[in-house]
Order: sequence, then C-alpha cells, then structure tokens
Amino acid sequence: MGNRQLDFRSSTKPTSSPIVILGAGPAGLTAAYELVKHSAPVCVLEQDPKYVGGIARTVEHHGYRFDIGGHRFFSKSQEVENLWTELMGDEMLTRDRLSRIYYQGRYYDYPLKAFNALRNLGVRETVLCMTSYANAKLRPHPNPKTLDAWVSNQFGERLFRIFFKTYTEKVWGMPCSELSADWAAQRIKGLDLATVVKSALLGKQRASDRGKVVKTLIDQFRYPRLGPGQMWERVAQYLCDAGYPIRMGEAAVRLNRAHGHLASVETDRGSTVAGSGFVSSLPIRNLVEMINPPLPAEVRHAAASLRYRDFLTVALVIDGDSLFPDNWVYIHDPGVKVGRIQNFKNWSPDMVADPAKTCVGLEYFCFEGDGLWRSTDEDLVELAKTELASLGLCPPEKVVDGAVVRVPKAYPVYDDDYASHVETIRQHLAAELPNLHLVGRNGMHKYNNQDHSMMTALIAARNILGIDQRDPWKVNADAEYHEQATVGEDRSGRLVPRRHELAS
Repeated sequence: MGNRQLDFRSSTKPTSSPIVILGAGPAGLTAAYELVKHSAPVCVLEQDPKYVGGIARTVEHHGYRFDIGGHRFFSKSQEVENLWTELMGDEMLTRDRLSRIYYQGRYYDYPLKAFNALRNLGVRETVLCMTSYANAKLRPHPNPKTLDAWVSNQFGERLFRIFFKTYTEKVWGMPCSELSADWAAQRIKGLDLATVVKSALLGKQRASDRGKVVKTLIDQFRYPRLGPGQMWERVAQYLCDAGYPIRMGEAAVRLNRAHGHLASVETDRGSTVAGSGFVSSLPIRNLVEMINPPLPAEVRHAAASLRYRDFLTVALVIDGDSLFPDNWVYIHDPGVKVGRIQNFKNWSPDMVADPAKTCVGLEYFCFEGDGLWRSTDEDLVELAKTELASLGLCPPEKVVDGAVVRVPKAYPVYDDDYASHVETIRQHLAAELPNLHLVGRNGMHKYNNQDHSMMTALIAARNILGIDQRDPWKVNADAEYHEQATVGEDRSGRLVPRRHELAS
C-alpha cells in the first residue's frame, strides 16, 4: 500500500448515532470522557462483567484491593497530569517511591544508590562493573540491534547480566539476544550508567522536574487512594450520569461494514449497535477477525501474525502489618518464576481492609495456554506462598488468603515482522474504514503506558469531533507528541524476536 500521508480529519461528526467504543480501559474511557464532555453521544461496550479499567483496573477480594501490576501516575504530558487531577481531585495521593532489585540474596536500591550498590557488590565486583562500562564506552556495539547489545552499550555487559538479563527474560519468555533493542530503548529512554550515577549523587528526581526527568528514575509519583481502578470507576459514573452507562459484560463479536465505513457492532448478547464512528482498544488481532465482510487476505494475515505476552497476578493476604518497605521489588533471581512483587499497602494504606494485614501481588509472565497459565488458582497460590518463603520474605503459614487474576494479551510483542504487519493493517483501515479509530496499547499494538494510551485516545476523540488534526500514532513513549515522526516507519533496523520462538 505504501506510506502515504493520511488525513486525520475524520468524516465522523457527532450525530444522534453514538460513537461506539470497544473496551473500557484507559484509552476507551478517556475517549468516551472527552467525547461526552463535547456533547457527543457514546456507547461503551466492555466484556468484563464487573470491572472497568482494563489492565489498569483495581480488583477487590474480600475487601482487599490490588492492581494488575503497579500503575505509577507520572507523565511528561501536563495535559494528562491535568486530566488526572480533574478526575480525582484530593483523592490523588502523592507517594514517595521505594523499589529495589533482589539479586543473589541481596536487595539493591533502584534507582541506584551508590553506597548501597557498592556495599552489595563489593569492591572487586564494582571495579569489574566499572571496567566493563568503560569498555562499552570505548568499544560499543556498532548499531546495536538486540536488547543485550543495546543495554550493554548503556551499562556495560557485566551490569547488564546482573540487573537486566534475568528479569527481562522472565517478562518476554525468550533470551535477550533474541529480543529487539526497540523495547529497551523505549522503556529506559535517555538512561545510561552516567545518568543513574548522577541521580544517585544529586538526589531525588521529583514529579515537579517533569520536563527533564528520566521516567524510570523518578522518586515520587501520584496514585489514587483506592488504586487506579478508582479513576476509571469515576469516569464510568460520569458517563452513567450523562446518560451513557457502560454496557458491562457485553463483548463485540462482529463489526459490520458497508459503503466504506463501519456501520454497526453485533454483541454476544445478540444486540446490534449502529454507530457513526467507532473507537477500538481491542487487540488488533481480535478486531480484524471480527470485521464483516472479511478484510483482504493480506490484512487478515498481518493481524493473525501479531503476538502477545500474557500475565497473571497472585495476590496474597498476609497476617502482619508490614512485610517490606518497598512499593515493589524486581526479582532477578532465576531460581523462582515470579518476576515482580507489588506491596499494595505501600502504594496506599486504604488498599488493605485490615491495617493488621498486608496484601502483596506476585506477578508472573507467561503465554496463554502454557503450564503456568493452565495451573489452578489453588496451585498458583501455593506456588506464590512457596516462592515468597524461598525469598525469605514470609513463611507460608502467615498467608491467610489468596486470589488469582489472569490477563490475556497484556503485552504486545515486537516480533520480527510486527511493524510491517501493523502498518499493513493501519493503512488499510485508514483508507477503507475511516470512521474506525485505533487507540491504546493493544488497539495500536504498542507497548504504551497508561498516560500514552490516554493521549492517543484524547487525540482520536478530537479527530472525531473535528477539533484536532494530529495523528495519534505519533504519540511517543513519553506521552509526548512529535510532528516529525513518520507513521509506521521503522528506522532502527533492529532485530526482534523470531516468530517461531513465540507461543501463539
């Protein structure tokens, strides 16, 4: 199809027919909120019967609230920060961050604190790490294409092995030598050892330093008192009060197209919803499968080729008012399967029903259908209890309750052809179905944070309203907007995981 310039001034105008929004996650609900604020009618379909917020929802179990992963509220976009304040007001807390890395039985402060790292590594290992870093700066990998090469250039090969390799391989389920440098470049953009050491010596980076801070180093962030789901519950209530309640437990199963536009959505409840415009945060693979009549074979092939990494959280309620002081701990120990542990009480005390108890979430990265995913909830709770004990954090007998939440398609995977596949789909939909707008992490097959997803949704909603001509695909990894970016262009030349090594 070629890379032609697309017109983001949508032909969709708010009419008596609603804008149909597929998915009530951060992107879908942000789009709905923006549209309704401008008096545009909406219809939001959400397959979950109980929770809004998608992967940013807050689950409640016997009065204990826990996130699906931790969600720091910090953005380089002041507009997104202002929206959070508008929605939450005094319910938005300011929290000091404490996070550490667990490696070989020791805890390393992250962001790095020089004396802590020196004490844990020892003088000999510290010298070896600094020598490795110096070698990386003198003889870097030219044009680093894989994650291990890119991170080694930033930190040195020795620190890469200590602080990045094991955790990253848990997240993606494959060796770092087969992962794209794109993911590392996006997630730790602007960060190298010199930046970390400077931060360690000069002190904390606050949210007030938004314009110049490296996001992964911030020591302060905002957080809703009852978890991120509280924000999306407020948006849901706003929509309901405006006359547009979310249709919970109702999933799209078919998208009908006619005369060069999407015309309606059929749901699993047997209803059909006609719309003047459509906003989708659904996984692209699922979205394309639903469109009827079917899209051309090359578009369907591109969608079917997209891959995902799945995720589950095991929440444990522990008898004791404190377990460890961190908000979360990265587990770099290859001897356990858990990748990260959240301590929800340290995000907000109101996440815990009983102040004499603690609630933690053990995060496991997996592929849907693998052994971990298919394990029973009871077996997963036992695994989490055993691993918590093996890390020296809590004896099994102190765990008084547990719950499991599985999240399919939590992370879009950068496989070897993902960029070209997404571009094929994007170009076709923009040309043939201009009233369909893709937003959010799965909706655009981008590893977006919550603020990134919200920014894409704000721009898409304003495209629909005809008040903004910007391209939501140019929202970058810092929730900033770059006019000069070329949509779909992959200038890195970086390698990515090979498809045959990924589960479907």
